[in-house]
Amino acid sequence: MNVNKDLNYAFALSRRCLWLIGVWPDPQSSADLRRLNIRFVIVACCLTFYVILPQGRNMIRNWGNMNRMIETLPGLNYGLMSLIKLVTTFYHGETLRTLMTSVMNDWLTTKSDWERNTMLKIARRGRSLSLRCYISITCACMFHLWICYIKFRRSMHQSQRVLVYQFNYPYNSQKSPNYEITFLIQLCGGLLVALTNCTIDSFVSMFLLHVCAQLINLRVALNNTVDKLVNRTMSTLKFKEGLIAIVLRHEHLIRNAKTINDCYSRVLFLQMLAAAFQLCSQTFQIYTMITDHASDTPILKLVFLFFYACLVLTHFYFYCYASEKLITESTYMAYGVYQCKWYDLPSKDARDLMIIVYRSRIPLKLTAESFGIFSMELFGNTLKTSMGYLSALLTIKDG
Repeated sequence: MNVNKDLNYAFALSRRCLWLIGVWPDPQSSADLRRLNIRFVIVACCLTFYVILPQGRNMIRNWGNMNRMIETLPGLNYGLMSLIKLVTTFYHGETLRTLMTSVMNDWLTTKSDWERNTMLKIARRGRSLSLRCYISITCACMFHLWICYIKFRRSMHQSQRVLVYQFNYPYNSQKSPNYEITFLIQLCGGLLVALTNCTIDSFVSMFLLHVCAQLINLRVALNNTVDKLVNRTMSTLKFKEGLIAIVLRHEHLIRNAKTINDCYSRVLFLQMLAAAFQLCSQTFQIYTMITDHASDTPILKLVFLFFYACLVLTHFYFYCYASEKLITESTYMAYGVYQCKWYDLPSKDARDLMIIVYRSRIPLKLTAESFGIFSMELFGNTLKTSMGYLSALLTIKDG
């Protein structure tokens, strides 16, 4: 069995992209992940000085002008989220490498075909959602590039040239080749914002789905162990050894799920808020463009905003789906005990199963600090909240 092939199958896209932005927690490397990586420094500086600062300054300058602020807010929101996720992933690099080593060991120690097939089945679902995330950012980036290209051509021969994000740099950004270089760096910064958000979202969600696959395998292993004792193909001593191994494995998976939640819980609280505000602001932009400028609506920008909204929804849905799956599978560990033939076991052996039942009473989950649990219910509530904000904005606009 080729472990690298299996690991690459599960984390193919996020693995390459995390390496590109300098934060891949390589389980096969012994390098100190706390040392600054040149790729990480370049990406962080590009995001900070060529995307976030210009957008933040434009937000302050447009304060009081609701339409202008709404246009600037999504880009600023998305840029800040990408930088926060990037720095968080870099900061927790050693912890994440330990988790990825655990993932690699899971693929390495898998002996049964049914265990590997379960892992591949769950990984296939994650790859499908991850691919949709990357398709959505590709479509959004293509239209963003086309809009920026039109902007670049129109301002090439003007006295006041327009950048992707207007900002007064400490050098003359209007003079060639400074203008072209600055425009290109800002354009790359916008693409890196989308890539960073999509990559880290896919990475965290894929790891949660991997834990789900291990819980399914653990539940099946528990049923098989009980069946062997009931059918008298296993001694009581071997049963206790097998049960101890299952309990220890269960504790290990619980620690891994809690570790990934501890690393990203604060970030995901911001993600929840940002998703609500971004969906609200983008739908407001689309609505006002169609209603107020119906005759001269810029189709390119309208399509870009549509794909941008799909991008935000897809990423948020990925988190909610993975967390919902984790809640379900962690709870099913207790049901797995109920479903096995515990009633045919000696009472002293049946009592030992209660350890797993008690440990499964509190489901594993991905939280937004203490403000919410990522689930399909949260996904629906966030959509309703963003539409509520949209209604308030339209009321203010019409008033």
